[in-house]
Amino acid sequence: MRELFVYYRVRPAHAADARPAVVAMQRELRALYPGLKARLLTRDADDGVPTWMEAYAFDKVGASRGIGPDVEHAIEAHALPLLAFLEGPRHVEAFQSGE
Repeated sequence: MRELFVYYRVRPAHAADARPAVVAMQRELRALYPGLKARLLTRDADDGVPTWMEAYAFDKVGASRGIGPDVEHAIEAHALPLLAFLEGPRHVEAFQSGE
């Protein structure tokens, strides 16, 4: 099953606004794609600009398809408003789980 990981750096001055925007975006995506699991992870950095990572996978209900191009495009489209909060680009990585 294909899982998607999207990581980026958020300007510290925008973190308070970015977090609820990401949470709302992921809530909308879960409503559009039943069975989608969406998580937000963060990592502090020595230079003060934290790295955030969104993780996407389907639970057992949607496991047969994994994250396909349609869902990946929807994630990117829904993330466009977040670009104002970022320092640099969003990086997308896909991995296959062994399930």
